Amino acid sequence: MSSFTIPKTQVAAVVESIGAPIEIKHDQPVKQASELAPGECLVKMEYTGVCHTDLHAKKGDWPAKPNNPLIGGHEGVGIVVAIGEHSERPPVKVGDRVGIKWLANSCLDCEFCRKGFEQNCVKAQLSGYTVDGTFSQYVVSFVHHVTKIPESIDSASAASILCAGVTVYRALKNSNTHIGDFIVLPGAGGGLGHLAVQYAVNMGLRVIAIDTGAEKQKLCLSLGAEKWIDFKQSTDIVKDIKDATGGFGAHAALVTASASAAYEQAVDYLRPTGTLVAVGLPNAPLGANIFWTVFKSINIVGSYVGNRQDAIEAIEIAAAGKVKVHYELKPLNALKDVYEGMEAGKVVGRVVLKCE
Repeated sequence: MSSFTIPKTQVAAVVESIGAPIEIKHDQPVKQASELAPGECLVKMEYTGVCHTDLHAKKGDWPAKPNNPLIGGHEGVGIVVAIGEHSERPPVKVGDRVGIKWLANSCLDCEFCRKGFEQNCVKAQLSGYTVDGTFSQYVVSFVHHVTKIPESIDSASAASILCAGVTVYRALKNSNTHIGDFIVLPGAGGGLGHLAVQYAVNMGLRVIAIDTGAEKQKLCLSLGAEKWIDFKQSTDIVKDIKDATGGFGAHAALVTASASAAYEQAVDYLRPTGTLVAVGLPNAPLGANIFWTVFKSINIVGSYVGNRQDAIEAIEIAAAGKVKVHYELKPLNALKDVYEGMEAGKVVGRVVLKCE
């Protein structure tokens, strides 16, 4: 099912084995329309965001290992150019502009899927991790999991909403907060963090942003953060947060930082009954003090990306102009340099690659 001309080969960024260097290949095969299984669709990529998860996939340093050879990437926007024959009630059609997310596919029938935790499906397939992702010109995805992109948002901006946006949006929904509550966002100037600031402000929350550097400070305050704390300049982050919240501490902390120290501090600066939402994924113990966790009635919640409905809501809020992705546009072959910038902590906002 296709009215588009589909080439036999494409440009793609490939990691042949765990920890291997990225290879920009110009002869990577493209799955043809006749080869698509029922439920699969072929998407001609326009733009893709770059996430820290992609760097972990390249390095293979998480407990769950990626499948190699691998094309990474899981924040892609493009056009459906083919749909597998005999696909059952596909909600998208050829020519639709769609987004591809971390969760590429799930069974939709297990207990987790039925309860809206599709991302925890035991049969889940993950874009750019267990199946090839969006660092390419064409990608195979699944008709029931791609997200339609509203006309009012451009493709480059929409890309990062599909992971960074939906992840922090779902995490905020899990934070047990209400209008007027204080929320601390460690890593606020990064790809997830700067979107978390905006979603939180639009939910009526009072944002305390933690990060480092004048550029990130300017960004966070311009997006509506009420208080900025530079973790390299502060001599007592816990005191700074308590001073900013009337002495009681914050109602919630949404940790997008990938450093375990950001988690260790959270129980100290949360007020009694506060909620720690774990989003960033360092492969390390949580480090929360058990006595104070119990004594302060602290809630600790793990929040892992989001489901299909979360993605629709997150993209619609962005399409309405309430949330904007601050990104730098680069070509696909700049991916190696982007990873180096991520490891050095120099990336402000998000990097988006043009897939050509």
